[in-house]
Amino acid sequence: MACAAAPDARAFVLGRVVEGIGVAAVIACGLAVVSHTFPAGPGRARATGIWGACLGAGPAVGPLLGSVLDAVAGWRWAYVVITVCAVVLAVAGRTQLAESRSGRDRRVDVVGALLLAVGTGCLLAALTQSRQGWTSPLVVALLVGAGALLAGFLVHQRRVREPMLDLALFRRPALVSATFVTGAGIIALMSFLSTVLESGTSRPAVAAAAILLAWSGVSVGSALLARRIPLRISGAARLAGGLLTIAAGLAPLALLTTGTTVGQLVAGLLVAGAGTGLVNATLARKAVASVPPASAGAGSGINNASRYVGAAFGVTVVTAAAVRPDSAAAGLVAGWNAAVLIGIALCVVGAVVVLALRRAEDAWSAASPAGSPPRAG
Repeated sequence: MACAAAPDARAFVLGRVVEGIGVAAVIACGLAVVSHTFPAGPGRARATGIWGACLGAGPAVGPLLGSVLDAVAGWRWAYVVITVCAVVLAVAGRTQLAESRSGRDRRVDVVGALLLAVGTGCLLAALTQSRQGWTSPLVVALLVGAGALLAGFLVHQRRVREPMLDLALFRRPALVSATFVTGAGIIALMSFLSTVLESGTSRPAVAAAAILLAWSGVSVGSALLARRIPLRISGAARLAGGLLTIAAGLAPLALLTTGTTVGQLVAGLLVAGAGTGLVNATLARKAVASVPPASAGAGSGINNASRYVGAAFGVTVVTAAAVRPDSAAAGLVAGWNAAVLIGIALCVVGAVVVLALRRAEDAWSAASPAGSPPRAG
């Protein structure tokens, strides 16, 4: 609501920060609620598929809602609608969802949260300011500060009695890697695509948001159908296949011009959407199956933290590559094409890493107290 009533840009950004804190809590709890409500098996597979479908639907529905309301009544109304939906869902969640607890009380690791947030923020700021030159005093100071703060975070997590993150859960390297790549590769690019379509190809905001639905709609369907994939196909194979499918779909999007046709855009988005839905559904299932029941919230939090830290880095890199001193449409499109090539490379490397770490993943699962029979996992 603060965003809807913001008198200036500073107030708007502060409102977005508060909104982000709430979003983080909702997303972290989401998979934990799924894990608590649905035991391992077909029911959980369906629920995590729906959860993954919503991850793909949101980034496309949001811009479309915002652009339509902006054209009809003004941009502030989009935040009014979100506010009303949030209040309704909060009441519904309070009355309809069964409470779940880990069985032990925990304190909030305020120091750890601040070290991670400020350290990551400094690193992202350094990447953004690097357009002034890597030797700029500000960039150097930000990089040094980020390194010190993030190193301090790791040290703190190892020493504090109740850490923000159980670092042992990061021993699932393939899972964390795939989640980070998803955020840095596809989510970051799709978050910026509407800007490119509006400013680079002169399309109206509503049209740009509608084109993005090609990616979102297919990702929703793909996530829902992922549970029908035979169990003999491992999670690593699904993740690698999904990432490579995303890379294939991004290829046409790396060849845009100021006169790019809708057909070229939709063709790439449809393929990328199929890969996105498969990856989202697979990551959701593996996140809740790979941790002890009492740590479901932590597993959900790590899964989504990896995704959105990756998205934050990805958006920063895309913006730095696409937004150049010359603000002409051709320059924006050329920068976008370069950013998409980076996204393709990330997806391919991520797929290779996931397959290379498959044995380590299998060994971890076998040794984990949360390990479950292959057919259930």
